[in-house]
Amino acid sequence: GLTTTALVVSVQDAATQLDQLDSATAYIKQLKGRIDHLKRRKQAVFSGGTAGCSSSVSAGDYKAQTAALPVIEVRHQDGTLDVALASEAGRPFRLHQVIAVLEQEGAEVLSASFSVVGDKIFYTLHSQALCPRIGLEAGRAAHRLRGLAAAAAVSSSVLLT
Repeated sequence: GLTTTALVVSVQDAATQLDQLDSATAYIKQLKGRIDHLKRRKQAVFSGGTAGCSSSVSAGDYKAQTAALPVIEVRHQDGTLDVALASEAGRPFRLHQVIAVLEQEGAEVLSASFSVVGDKIFYTLHSQALCPRIGLEAGRAAHRLRGLAAAAAVSSSVLLT
């Protein structure tokens, strides 16, 4: 009787393991499908298409953003100032000028980076208030950065003519 019970238990264990393997396989296939979908969305975004837009940004908004480069986004929270910039590769921001504006507005730049994707350049700068008691003026910094972008657009169009 003991060997029959052991055999039944091992068959049940094998069936449970097969069920777990089937579940894991189905889950992996589901993840692969999601990854493929996200890759297609990413390619559509970088190629200028609208299929990859998230639900929070409509296709029209995305087209407007890509058509209206440069894009400047300034976020201010708890004494930190994060700046995200995007420009055409032919009309780049001068990173030293962006850093100078932030420093003049009372920020200490902690990190600055950029990446080139196709014909676009994306910049990210993280900074904090040099003097937390005085703080930062995010609106003024954003206004001055827009002025830099406008000056860059004018100077590059002069150079092109």
